[in-house]
Amino acid sequence: MKVPAFLLRRLYVKGSLRNVNGGFAFDLKNSLGSGYAERVLPISVDDEALPTASTTFVVDGTEMPFDTISADNPMTLGMNRIVTVAVEGRALPAGKHKIGIGFVVTGMGELAFDVTDAIDGAE
Repeated sequence: MKVPAFLLRRLYVKGSLRNVNGGFAFDLKNSLGSGYAERVLPISVDDEALPTASTTFVVDGTEMPFDTISADNPMTLGMNRIVTVAVEGRALPAGKHKIGIGFVVTGMGELAFDVTDAIDGAE
């Protein structure tokens, strides 16, 4: 079952893109339905893929690095929960940026989408 990108874009919290601690972060809020990501594709910024080793999910203060997610250790995307995606070592310049994210979800396969959001450059 393929989920259209326009529906997946509803996961992204518009206006959440920000620079933090020498990197950047943004928020996702799942209002589509619970699911389990067994793999996370690299985040892309302006069509450049970033290493998964520098990217983490933060849920309720607990960090889960992208490169630790697997079928045996899935990332839960609970309903109406806010998940922060944090990328270390790369702050973004002020302006608009295209952010791409994708998951491999159990029973659904690869789901991917991109959004455009702006950052004001403040840390």
